[in-house]
Formats: sequence, structure tokens, C-alpha cells
Amino acid sequence: MVKQLQNCKSEVKPWGNEIIWAEGKDYVGKYLLIQPGKRLSLQYHEEKEETIFVMLGELILWESEDESKFRVLKQNDVFHVHPKQVHRFGAKAGDQPVILMEVSSNHLGDVVRIKDDYER
Repeated sequence: MVKQLQNCKSEVKPWGNEIIWAEGKDYVGKYLLIQPGKRLSLQYHEEKEETIFVMLGELILWESEDESKFRVLKQNDVFHVHPKQVHRFGAKAGDQPVILMEVSSNHLGDVVRIKDDYER
């Protein structure tokens, strides 16, 4: 089946937008657009495994609850998240959003939030 990206499942998030462009029994493909200065929850997954590819912008990556310890991933960088690995993705403040492509196991509801800027 051929479909256009605008016809894929899309969800507005407090940090930007998520588009599921592929979903099979064992995998999911997503685009995530993170608005400047916004970030996702500090979280981990019990079972979900994911790999992200930075398509645009500079991604801030936290791997612990320590706000001062982070890395910056640049365009074309790839990062793999294992089950139970604490992580948080964010976009630097400024004009440019971050666009990620994520491929993961199909465990869409498997999110354990440790901290969340949006009180979810």
C-alpha cells in the first residue's frame, strides 16, 4: 500500500509532533519533530528498543536525571536505546527544531516517565 506522509497517523505533542509512517507486527517507524527549547520526558522502556537518526538540527540527549550531564547529537548521528535505558531528547532553544527518524520495536505504550515538563 502506498500512502502520503500527510495521511499517516499524526499526533500533536506538547513538545512538537509525532508521525507514525510505518507500523508492523514487530516494528514501528516514526518521525518526531521537537520544537526549539522543548524536550520529551525523562523516561525508559521496559521492553521497547529504539534507534533514532537525527535528520535535522542538534539533539540534546540526557541519559540520567542529572540535568547538567548531556550530549549533543548532530545531523546524521544515530543513537540506539536499549530497554530500561534512561533517556530524554530535546531541542536547543533558538530557531531550528530537531527532526528525528525513529525505528523501534512495536511497544507503543511502553513509556515509564521519570520526569516530565508537561505533568503527564
